[in-house]
Amino acid sequence: MTDSGPAPQSPHGALGLFADEVLTTTRAVRKRLDLRRPVPRDVVEDCLRIALQAPSGRNRQRWDFVFVEDPQTRASVADLWRRGLMAPPPASGAARPAFSRMDFSSTQWSRIAGSLQHLAEHLHEVPLLLIPCLRVESRAELDSVRGQAGAWGSVIPAFWSFMLAARERGLGTAWTTSHLSYEREMGDLLGIPYDTVVQVALTPVAYTLGTDFKPGSRAEPAAFAHWDRW
Repeated sequence: MTDSGPAPQSPHGALGLFADEVLTTTRAVRKRLDLRRPVPRDVVEDCLRIALQAPSGRNRQRWDFVFVEDPQTRASVADLWRRGLMAPPPASGAARPAFSRMDFSSTQWSRIAGSLQHLAEHLHEVPLLLIPCLRVESRAELDSVRGQAGAWGSVIPAFWSFMLAARERGLGTAWTTSHLSYEREMGDLLGIPYDTVVQVALTPVAYTLGTDFKPGSRAEPAAFAHWDRW
């Protein structure tokens, strides 16, 4: 028997969750964010270190992550986010409503809407906001389906990995995109070049009030799986 060396130390503040638990209980946290507890930069950097192991097209690593701590800047970011939340969604040109498995008359949606309203009222109080970004040669790169797939596929896995790592460290996040209706204005506020850097999303980052989260309600896999053809 050979000595494999010392056992690896647990990450800073890690909860010790199993992988399946992290993957199934990383929820959108809106009401249970601790607005008073600061998020240390070393914890954020731990999460980012993990996120940077995500795949990216040709390993180009075109991602950047804009963290907003300053209270006044957070307030301005939150104002733009709220404006985006109230803006009408982009027109799809489709003759019928977009497909959805969510029943918008359900109590489940009512709870989600209530938590979203809570986040809207308190976003400026969240200790840290994060906007993941993607560098592009030009925005024309996103004009084709292939271009979009390659672009989003080169940053979204890293962003999701950050959120998973945050969950393991007792932090809550919530994937939002409403501010993108005012992406240029957000870029002006934060110094993000509009022509060559695309903002992808925005998430609050804060410790959660309690660490017990459950898997979301989902149908059985058979309802989603297609074998050999559609």
